[in-house]
Amino acid sequence: MGSIDLHSTRDEAAANATPLIASGGGGGCACGGHDEELPELDVQTIPHAIRHASIFGALDSLRTGSGLVLSATHDPVPLLTQLQERRTGQFSVEYLDRGPQRWRLKIMRIAA
Repeated sequence: MGSIDLHSTRDEAAANATPLIASGGGGGCACGGHDEELPELDVQTIPHAIRHASIFGALDSLRTGSGLVLSATHDPVPLLTQLQERRTGQFSVEYLDRGPQRWRLKIMRIAA
């Protein structure tokens, strides 16, 4: 997986950004770059009060066949229970790491 760089300001992040290479294919977005690897979402960077809502927002933005790696400091069983209840049959979940310090899960959208 790729690494995540944290910056104190938006300007600092923009100054240290890796340039994206425009894709030659048609369709999709016009941003000019696409992730080769699954993006990794470290949920510890999201304030607790909005954490689950933010994760669901990220998951809802995924197209069928795409996914992300969710990284947490605990086994996210309550989140997975909510995912099963709210989005039954839409996502597959595979544990990549099972603690004790970090849990990483590969979550893929398998249906709309």
